[in-house]
Amino acid sequence: MTVETNQADAARYRANYLAEQEDIYLYQALAAAERDAHLAELYRRLAQVEKRHADLWAGHLRQSGAAVPGYRPSWRVRVLARLARRFGPNLVLPIITTNEANTMSEYDQQPEALEGGLPGDERSHARLFNYLGSTVRGGISGPVLGQLEGRHRNTGGGNALRAAVLGASDGLTSNLSLVMGVAGFSLTGHAVLISGLAGLLAGASSMAIGEWLSVQSARELYTRQIAIERQELQEAPAEEEEELALIFQAKGINEASARQTARNVMGQESSALDTLAREELGIDPEELGGSAWTAAITSFCMFALGAIIPVFPFIFGVGLLFLGISLAISVVGFFLIGAGITLTTGTPLWLAGGRQALLGLLAAGVTFGLGRLVGGLVG
Repeated sequence: MTVETNQADAARYRANYLAEQEDIYLYQALAAAERDAHLAELYRRLAQVEKRHADLWAGHLRQSGAAVPGYRPSWRVRVLARLARRFGPNLVLPIITTNEANTMSEYDQQPEALEGGLPGDERSHARLFNYLGSTVRGGISGPVLGQLEGRHRNTGGGNALRAAVLGASDGLTSNLSLVMGVAGFSLTGHAVLISGLAGLLAGASSMAIGEWLSVQSARELYTRQIAIERQELQEAPAEEEEELALIFQAKGINEASARQTARNVMGQESSALDTLAREELGIDPEELGGSAWTAAITSFCMFALGAIIPVFPFIFGVGLLFLGISLAISVVGFFLIGAGITLTTGTPLWLAGGRQALLGLLAAGVTFGLGRLVGGLVG
C-alpha cells in the first residue's frame, strides 16, 4: 500500500468516524427530548449502533497509524438537538429522514464497511426514520407542519423550518426588490417607505389568503374522502377488511397476523374508520390538515418578518446612507436565511448563506437598474 493510499484511507476513516459521532450526539439528544419511553429507548439503541460504527472506524484509524480525532458537535447538529429539546423530536424528524435517505448508500463501496455490515444498518435506519417521520406524533405534529408550509409543501414530508425560512425569504426578496426599484427611480420624500410598507402588507396578505384557501380546501377534501370511506365501510365491509389486511402486509406483517389484525380493527366501527383514514388515505381524522386561520396568520407573520428588513431604515430618513443600511441588513438577513436552509440540506454554511445573499442582491440590482432607467427616461 502506497503512502498516498494510506493517507486517503485515513482521511476516509476520519470522516466516517466524525459522521458517526454526529449521529450519536443527535440520537442521544432525541432520546433525552422524547417523552414516549418506547421511542426514547429506540433512539438510545440507534445511538448504540452508531457507537459501534464509530468504534469500527476508530479501530481502522489506529491500525493505519493515524490518531483518532476529538469530536466537537457541529453547529448544525447542535441546532437540531436544541430544537428537538425545545419543540419535541417530531419537529426535526423530516430533516433527519431526508439526511438518512441521502446518506444510506455512502458505505456501499467501502470494503471495511461491507465487512462490518454497516450498509445494512444504514438502510435499516433510513427505513425506520421514514416510518417515524410519517407516523409519529408529539412535538409539532404533521398537520401543524402543513399549516406552516402551504404552497411550499414538500411532497417528501417537508418540515416547518424549511417553510418558515422560505416564507421569510419570499418577504425579504420581494420587498427588497420593490424598495430598490423605487429607490432607483427616486430617493426623495417618503416614496420608498410608503412603497415598502405597501409591498409588505400586499405580499403578506396575499400569502395569508392563499394559505387559508389551501388549508381550507384540503380540509374540505379530507372531510369528503372520510365520508366516502365511511359509506364504503358500511356498504362493503369485507372489501375494506381485505384492503386493511393488504396494508398491514405491506408494512411487513405476515399474512395470517395481518388478516387477524384487520379483523380485530373492523370489529369496532370507529376504530376501523380511523385506521382506514390514516392507513389508506393518509389522513388524520382528528386534525384534517390543521387550522386554516393558523396557517394564514403564520404565513402573514413569516412574510412580514422578512419584508420589514429592507424597509426599516427608511423609517428614520431617506438618502444614500439609509439605502446602504437597507442593503447591509438585507445581506445579513439573506445570509441568516441561507443558514436556516442548511439545516434541511446539509449545504456548507458559507455556501448556502453566500448564495442566498448573492441571489437576493442580483434581484435587487435588476429592479434598482430598472428604476434608474425609468427615472432617467421620465426625468
